[in-house]
Amino acid sequence: MDQPIRKIVIVGGGTAGWITAAVVAAESPGRDDQAVQVVLVESPDIPIIGVGEGTWPSMRMTLQQMGLPEDEFICECNASFKQGTRFRNWSGNPDTTEYTHPFSLPVDYADLNPARFWLSHGGHSAYADLVTPQARVIELGLAPKQVSAPQYAFTVNYGYHFDAAKFAALLHRHAVEELGVRYVSANVERIESHPDGDIAAVALDTGERVEGDLFVDCTGQKALLIGRHFGSRLVSVKDVLFNDRAIAVQVPYANVGDPIASVTLATAEPYGWIWDIGLSSRRGIGYVHSSAHADEQIAFSALERYVEETSPGVDLRSLSYRTIPFEPGYREKFWVRNCVAVGLSAGFVEPLEASALVLIEQAAKLIGEQMPRDREIMDIVADRFNAKMGYHWRRIVEFLKLHYAASVRGDSDYWKENRERRSWPEGLRRKMKLWQQQPPWHDDAPRLDELFPSASYQYVLYGMGFKPRYATCENARFGRMRKRADEVFHGTRMKARQMERLLPTTRELVTAIAHRAAGQG
Repeated sequence: MDQPIRKIVIVGGGTAGWITAAVVAAESPGRDDQAVQVVLVESPDIPIIGVGEGTWPSMRMTLQQMGLPEDEFICECNASFKQGTRFRNWSGNPDTTEYTHPFSLPVDYADLNPARFWLSHGGHSAYADLVTPQARVIELGLAPKQVSAPQYAFTVNYGYHFDAAKFAALLHRHAVEELGVRYVSANVERIESHPDGDIAAVALDTGERVEGDLFVDCTGQKALLIGRHFGSRLVSVKDVLFNDRAIAVQVPYANVGDPIASVTLATAEPYGWIWDIGLSSRRGIGYVHSSAHADEQIAFSALERYVEETSPGVDLRSLSYRTIPFEPGYREKFWVRNCVAVGLSAGFVEPLEASALVLIEQAAKLIGEQMPRDREIMDIVADRFNAKMGYHWRRIVEFLKLHYAASVRGDSDYWKENRERRSWPEGLRRKMKLWQQQPPWHDDAPRLDELFPSASYQYVLYGMGFKPRYATCENARFGRMRKRADEVFHGTRMKARQMERLLPTTRELVTAIAHRAAGQG
């Protein structure tokens, strides 16, 4: 019998460390003969970066898996609801200055490709408006469910906006008090190895030596274990995704009852783009840009101007800005011997479409569900983990590049170079050619575990104003399906009108949850 896996040591806290700790602890067997101990070692000297504040709908399942009540999460983390992303000024086409990428799939999407029929009608109306009622819900600033809905239930699909520092604190408390995770506050001084090359222990500045069977590297961009110790190199994607800097600021609402945006707002700028995330208590705003195309002063001035234009009544002199540099890329191997990287230590690309947190969720879920029972099995699990996470990273890079490749902006070298095909991944180049004759559908995202379904490609492609070279082929099956498509489009409009009457605003729902949690109704 090979060496059993009994102890998992997570090095590093923050969102990545605590999500991993909670998910793995919640998944671990509870019987004495199979019990797995989870230990998290966190440096008291390293602050949380705290800008990963947008999630995908998958976070609902992750929180449920941990056993966290949604109302508690909403209140403790100043959270609100995210229903997708609203893009402004990305296309460069005056007819498509804004579009929405909602979280809900088009109605009847499994059997009906609505893009074919939308294109056959000339593609004049906004694509998302035609295929999902969520687009209208977003436009009106409505919440994804009614006040009376059970926790985690929904009318339209949603994720969250939340305070990353408060989220990490909540997960810390829950993991330790409810899930039995052992917490150690200390700095790692050295990494000790077995003769075969596996990590044996981390030696801490407190004098303690923490042994383990599996080590999870959540040390951020330092990548102390996976990078510095094991030497797994970072595969740079800077030739595809140019952005490598972010300037972030937290902006209060002018008034307590100000509306909360139900999407992440992404506004394109000459040298990058600005995110605008609405929490219940404040907004998180930042300018992601390319340092090769604009210096920090240009980026700062653009962000400052945006904050001033969108924040009437706010004392701008009280705001504090900070710069966050990053190297866009991901590890050649995420799991080496008995060490696996999660979060920034595994890689990072710009926060467009909020992929960072979902990759943490994916990694934590895989570790928890496929926890190797012994050292020999670990190698097999590691190979599968590396294959799956590598696939996800490559597809994310491709999908993010689509946002730039489909643009016709030419107001700066940044946009001109983004539009050059030599900067596109090969997979995207081939898809863009194919989409000249047929719209994206299931074959463009064939795996069951795809992070971005083919519908996401449609929302972005047609939201940006893409017009195919060839007209839709209206064969016999197309004619038979047209009636069904028209029925679906009509039904979507009816559902949107119904939701318009029944759903509260996002602010109203968040306020009602706070009152409910406080026992006021």
